[in-house]
Amino acid sequence: MSGSTPFKMRLVHLDLKGAPPKVSYLSEIFPLFRALGANGLLIEYEDMFPYEGPLRLLRAKYAYSPSEIKEILHLAGLNELEVIPLVQTFGHMEFVLKHAAFAHLREVGPFPCTLNPHEAESLALVGAMIDQVLELHPGAQWLHVGCDELYYLGEGEASRRWLQQEQNSTGKLCLSHMRAVASHVKARRPSVTPLVWDDMLRDLPEDQLAASGVPQLVEPVLWDYAADLDVHGKVLLMQKYRRCGFPRLWAASAFKGATGPSQAVPPVEHHLRNHVQWLQVAGSGPTDSLQGIILTGWQRYDHYSVLCELLPAGVPSLAACLQLLLRGGFDEDVKAKVENLLGISSLEITDAVREGAGSFPGSNILALVTQVSLHLRSSVDALLEGNSRPTAALVARGTPVCGFAPGMSLAGSAPTTAGGSSSTRSWFSTSSPQCSASWRSGAPSCRSWRLPCSWLSTRMPWRSGWRKTCTPACSSCKLCCRTSARCPPPRCHRPALAGMLLRTPEGRAHARGLLLGAGGALHCQLLAWAIGAHVGIVPSGPAVSRPHSVPEDPGEPLGETLENTEGSSTGRPAL
Repeated sequence: MSGSTPFKMRLVHLDLKGAPPKVSYLSEIFPLFRALGANGLLIEYEDMFPYEGPLRLLRAKYAYSPSEIKEILHLAGLNELEVIPLVQTFGHMEFVLKHAAFAHLREVGPFPCTLNPHEAESLALVGAMIDQVLELHPGAQWLHVGCDELYYLGEGEASRRWLQQEQNSTGKLCLSHMRAVASHVKARRPSVTPLVWDDMLRDLPEDQLAASGVPQLVEPVLWDYAADLDVHGKVLLMQKYRRCGFPRLWAASAFKGATGPSQAVPPVEHHLRNHVQWLQVAGSGPTDSLQGIILTGWQRYDHYSVLCELLPAGVPSLAACLQLLLRGGFDEDVKAKVENLLGISSLEITDAVREGAGSFPGSNILALVTQVSLHLRSSVDALLEGNSRPTAALVARGTPVCGFAPGMSLAGSAPTTAGGSSSTRSWFSTSSPQCSASWRSGAPSCRSWRLPCSWLSTRMPWRSGWRKTCTPACSSCKLCCRTSARCPPPRCHRPALAGMLLRTPEGRAHARGLLLGAGGALHCQLLAWAIGAHVGIVPSGPAVSRPHSVPEDPGEPLGETLENTEGSSTGRPAL
């Protein structure tokens, strides 16, 4: 190992659209970030930012206050962490476009994910969001404006008419909006450089990209979390961007949140390989070819998805990846230093659970998550290998087999209520000692679940047709995570499919994956609820303003809408 790093900036991504930490927890974890080798933060606020005025309805119920934002920046400064705020301005706009007041700005009516770039009000909206974020970040040198994964771009009515004109394309449409947003940032504060995710730029012709004016305004962040591009492919992409005129480039890896939407504990070895590859990419070009690297830690795959790995569960992976970048490799000495910094005996999950999960902030949460994950895995193995026929019978009768909760058996029987009787009206017994002991003021009482519109809808939790009504105690609970108002129910699989899967060893292996995936998603939600007091998770919940629906499948609007747990806005605010 060379003992040096080619990345001048090493930023930890805080994705606040799921299980956002309390400021008190950040005050404990920031010094650890610095000790591990980080020197910056990419903070994706989404609906946790304290928007004011006409944008106030974008706030989550438990959004940070302006004073808390200032405290976060102060804590970052004390630990020499450069803060780069992230504001989505094109794609991943569900937290904005879900509201009735802004639904008319969707690119495609039923889908709240992408902004319509043809509406003048769209640019005014994102401009107002940018202005408020910059106002609370007076020392920011960069502002990340997102612009990734622009699903359905070009499929709106206005876009289709525009694309019928000669020489127009979706690439040109994307670059036009990107240039307008970046120009607004530079006009508002010339010293701030906009960053963008690069996925929408990769396939554009070089001449179109070079002539668009975008390379003079933004710095692209090349992201690759799962080795979709090999080292040679990344190098070629960097060379293309430099030929197009981009002055500086950034890289983006992942330490969690990139290996499955319901992952409970990040696979450390996978993420280490990802960072080794980025070191090889950085070493294959000029020494200043990459400005820095962002270690992303996604908390949800999108605004309506279930939680993946919680931040405390991702700390060992983050520590290993940061030390690998700092030392230029990962050998036994680096591994020993990581284990010493975290106070753990081993980075291996099984050893960590047996010997103790460590002494870092949130280590007790890691222990709880790993224990539940290992228990779930072993239980599913035993169920599928030794008792597949009863499971198939349960599934054939339509009984859920993937929803596990206190008071609910592995086979998916309904939870037991306080009176001891089986009921389908509540997820878990509010009198359960395992549950009530973890709640500050008692567990919520959730009721009135409806069945999904189709079996396929259960594959996409944020598009599922589930709807419920909560009691006031549930909506005001201080401990639930951000999707407490939208916990996905246990997944029921088509009886014919389940019966077929469980008849052969290959089928049982596939069913095991289905069970672990759905059960893991629910366990992540329940764990987040139960451990909120220990980690300091700020509760919140995405709400959809009726009558605008979240679609079940592209081109097929969902018949029902989700209950709005925070009220509904019907007027269009003036921006």
